[in-house]
Amino acid sequence: MTSSVIAVLRAAHADLYAPVVNVLAENGVRAVELTMSTPGTLESLGAIREGAPDGVEIGVGTITTVDQARAALDLGADFLVTPTTDLDVIATAVRAGIPIYPGGLTPTELWNGWNAGATAVKLFPASVVGPAYIGHLRGPFPDIQVVPSGGVGIEGVPAWIAAGAAAVSLGGPLIGDALRGGDLGQLAERCRRLGDVVAGLAVA
Repeated sequence: MTSSVIAVLRAAHADLYAPVVNVLAENGVRAVELTMSTPGTLESLGAIREGAPDGVEIGVGTITTVDQARAALDLGADFLVTPTTDLDVIATAVRAGIPIYPGGLTPTELWNGWNAGATAVKLFPASVVGPAYIGHLRGPFPDIQVVPSGGVGIEGVPAWIAAGAAAVSLGGPLIGDALRGGDLGQLAERCRRLGDVVAGLAVA
C-alpha cells in the first residue's frame, strides 16, 4: 500500500460505486476498499478497476472466507481487508503475493495476523481504544504495522499517524452520504480537506 488513506465504501448496491471512486481518485484518495457486505461487489470489481484512473488501488474488504478471498484475487483485487483474524484467509493472500490487512482488536488477534504474514493489521474498531493503543502494542511487538479503522475521522488522522499508524482507513466520515445520492461536490471537498491534513503531516 503506497497510500496513507484507504477509503471504505459500503452501499446499497455496487452499481453506486463508480462515481464515488472517480471523485475520490480525482481528489487524491488513491486506495479504495469495496466491501463484500455490498451486493454486487465482485461482479462490479473488474469494471471499476478498468475505469479507475491509473495508480488507484482497488481492494476488496469484509472478506470472511477463503472462497471470497480467492474470488477477489481472481478478479484482480489489489489488496484484501478482513474484519477478523482468519489465518486461512491471510495465507491465501500471502501465497498470492497480494497485500492483506486482517482485522483484530486484542494484542493476541493483532499479533496472530501480523505473525501470519499480513502486510499490516487492521485495528478495528479503532475508536474503542484510540491512538495511544499503537504505542502499547509496539512495546511487545516493535515492528507491527497498524491501520486503524472504524470511527476514524478526518480531523483524527494526524493523531493516528503521529502514533505510528502505517495508514488510516476512513468510511462514513469521508464518504458521508455520497453513496446515498448525496452531493459529490461535498465529497470532493472532504477529500481535499483530508489531503490538506495529510500534506500538513508531511510538512511537519
